[in-house]
Amino acid sequence: MVERGGDEARSVGRTTHPLGGAATTVGITGSPGSGKSTLTNALLAEMRRDGQRVGVLAIDPTSPFTGGAILGDRVRMGDHALDEGVFIRSMATRGHLGGLALATPEAVRVLDAVGVPWIIIETVGVGQVEVEIAGEADTTVVVVNPGWGDAVQANKAGLMEIADLFVINKADRPGVDDTRRDIEQMLELSARRDWEPPIIATVATTGEGVRDLWSALEGHRTWLAGSGELERRRFRRATDELVRILSARLTERVTELGEGDAFEQSRDAVLERRVDPWTAADALISATG
Repeated sequence: MVERGGDEARSVGRTTHPLGGAATTVGITGSPGSGKSTLTNALLAEMRRDGQRVGVLAIDPTSPFTGGAILGDRVRMGDHALDEGVFIRSMATRGHLGGLALATPEAVRVLDAVGVPWIIIETVGVGQVEVEIAGEADTTVVVVNPGWGDAVQANKAGLMEIADLFVINKADRPGVDDTRRDIEQMLELSARRDWEPPIIATVATTGEGVRDLWSALEGHRTWLAGSGELERRRFRRATDELVRILSARLTERVTELGEGDAFEQSRDAVLERRVDPWTAADALISATG
């Protein structure tokens, strides 16, 4: 319902919003092919071993040609398909940039409202535009592979600066130490932060190092709560979401204006140089109240 949007989604949002606030959200991002889905599958096993209920929102790209999405990330999480303590939902981006679906915040609220304590958001894997995940999650995990060091500078202003945890996945390949050193050097050059992102080596296909990742996630959650950073992040998230919703509602109003006589008259006045576009726009907004 929240993915379809409209009045149904708003009704769900009004119901779920007062019931949430307890869940911890974890964003898992990184370049395509870094093993995010396999890593999520292995992480789920560790979390379930400790009795944690988990919700997973796996975001898949929408085809610009057909409008469809493969929604295939669930295939790599098949180990948990029959586990009632795990909820997995694939969501299409529907053309939205940033590696997330527009309905992601609402979907998180639904899972939060029904008492799921951990929610994992796995992004598309499209490069630097994925920095949006930092605004949606309490903890952001950036997944890289050995040999990724050559791309550090290219990603410097994006993925490198949003990470709360780094994972060097596929650590059974050569180049792990070089990649770790590159990340450490990049962190030394970045602005000082109260939290120093740990760098964890994993082999998701075998589960090696995944227990360390789970422990690091719990450690970051404890730090967020104790430092006050959790409240600051959620304050920024609420601000950003409210701005997005306001922008969407204003866009709807503009679309409605475009279908009326007042818009046509203002457009003609602009074309005839009788009024400038900014003045015309202000007059239209004032006319709508």
